[in-house]
Amino acid sequence: MKRIVFLFLSLFLLLNVTSQTFSNKVVGKNSAQELDSLSVADYPYLLPIWGEKVTQLGFELPYSAGVSVQYVWQESDILIDNLQVGFNSGNMFALDEIVRFNNATAITNGVNIRPDFWLFPFLNIYGIFAKSENQTAVDFGVYAPGSFEIIDGTLNWEWESVVEAGTTARFDATSIGFGVTPTIGVGGGFMAFDMNFTWTDIPELDKPAKIFIFGPRVGKTFQFKKPQQNIAVWVGGFRVKMNSGTSGSLLVYDLMPDFDEKINAGLEEVDQRALELETWWEELGRIGQAIPENIRTYYGTKAKLELAGAALDAASRAESVDYQLDKRPENMWNFIVGSQFQYNKNMMVRAEMGFLGARTQLIVGLQYRFGL
Repeated sequence: MKRIVFLFLSLFLLLNVTSQTFSNKVVGKNSAQELDSLSVADYPYLLPIWGEKVTQLGFELPYSAGVSVQYVWQESDILIDNLQVGFNSGNMFALDEIVRFNNATAITNGVNIRPDFWLFPFLNIYGIFAKSENQTAVDFGVYAPGSFEIIDGTLNWEWESVVEAGTTARFDATSIGFGVTPTIGVGGGFMAFDMNFTWTDIPELDKPAKIFIFGPRVGKTFQFKKPQQNIAVWVGGFRVKMNSGTSGSLLVYDLMPDFDEKINAGLEEVDQRALELETWWEELGRIGQAIPENIRTYYGTKAKLELAGAALDAASRAESVDYQLDKRPENMWNFIVGSQFQYNKNMMVRAEMGFLGARTQLIVGLQYRFGL
């Protein structure tokens, strides 16, 4: 089922990393001289609002504007459910029980650019533009009622796979968005609460995928002897929430190379199960067919077989496949650690790694800041 739903599953194309700059309240006896200089300093820039006031209160501010470039690599597990599939723009089949996704893993390599400015000394605002190359590997199966077992006249069965397949899709995506980062810093320690909203355009989808990312962090900056030079380290969390509904359409021969063979094999399996079911029902006789449990088993199993058969039969004549489904990250949260080296107030380099949960990510970036 190559690319039927997997073209959009690399969901984190622009894991945004805010540069870990913040307004820092200077404290301590060793900082008395710096505090005195800040209290009488003239603030030469328009932003942030209240910049001069907070500087004279003893806060050291970063430059008010900047632009950063980040490289992102991520591997994440995705869950898919509520699948509906139609063929040639016809009726949609609810196939949650019949089509089951065993594993879905998305890998992203991307670059994002983020211009930003400090609106207030405690609030950074930024935009996002990202381009990425993505790969999604998926294993799935088409299921139907399996071989029947009759015990004391009762029909017993379990779902069995009639088609097993796996596929890897590769595609490019473009993302845009914006974000805000409230921060607070005292004595080199800081907390930051990064939040951003993005829209990712993938040609095979009817609508852009919407993503919300929340990344709380807490850390500490260590000053070097050289003025303006320091290193920051932090830990935190990373939460991803995305719109669950997705729909689209693809040509059947883009799904998998042996599409016809897989569909025909599935039809034969369903026909065999249907024959076994009818044989069992006839052998029950009138008395057995009047038992409520047998009636429920017969008609319930028959309905599932008919659904599987109808979907496979429609697929055998299809030129296009339409789909609707819900998808979500297997785990919304994972743990992050990171560090940033500030060469001076203009240039910073940083790296961050996320792990635990069902997502692993690596982000490295370079930032340039200036007064505005």
